Amino acid sequence: MWWFQQGLSFLPAALVVWSAASFVFSYVTAIVLHHVDPLVPYISDTGTIPPERCLFGIMLNISAFLGVATMYVRYKQVCALNPDKPTIIKLNKVALTLGLMSCFGLCIIANFQKSILYYIHVLGACLTFGVGAIYLLAQTVLSYLMQPEVHSKDIFWVRLTMFLWCCSSIVSMFVSSVVLYSGRYGTNLVQKLHWDPQEKGYTAHIISTVSEWSLAFSFLSFFLTYIRDFQQISLRAAVSLHGQTLHRAPGSEERALLTAGSI
Repeated sequence: MWWFQQGLSFLPAALVVWSAASFVFSYVTAIVLHHVDPLVPYISDTGTIPPERCLFGIMLNISAFLGVATMYVRYKQVCALNPDKPTIIKLNKVALTLGLMSCFGLCIIANFQKSILYYIHVLGACLTFGVGAIYLLAQTVLSYLMQPEVHSKDIFWVRLTMFLWCCSSIVSMFVSSVVLYSGRYGTNLVQKLHWDPQEKGYTAHIISTVSEWSLAFSFLSFFLTYIRDFQQISLRAAVSLHGQTLHRAPGSEERALLTAGSI
């Protein structure tokens, strides 16, 4: 049995691979069509002009769905492993709420392009990565609280490293973006898709774009740490029929269990 066939480990793996592919495919399409510069454009810039905008949107919407599924399974797993620990249960609920908000922000990014509705797009980015970073923090704290009975110390340190990488990328991107959009390098830079290395502000632009790519992949890399945990989870669905027809209410004699199975 391959590793991705064990339990639900395919969920976080699919989330990471699909999301990374959505960035790469839209980037390659935008480069081939000369819509952006090859050297590290903003991720959002690679999803601004059709046809890559359509590809970017639909793939990120699927990523949001995979994110919701992954975060919900993680929530149920933590609940099952710590039924009598109220502190962990409360923090787990907070983490799920933050995770769902982050996924909603990803939908906003996918459907509201930077060049059309900039402030809505920024709101989506803040939800995805800002609130998402707090979700990573909550999961890191949960990993700390559940060691050594449930989690090993190694997985805690790996998640802490991913979280710190994500935070450093956020800080770098925020500072460079504030400098870039301060007005000293011109106005309407939001619509600018092509940069000349000789232009003023080019260094700040490159730092900002590199930080954005680093942020995206540090955020995704955190979910790779779920793979081993999800290998211990199996999904079963019990199917029960209480009647032989759907055209009328079943009688008392038909309420017996007719079919039961697991998927």
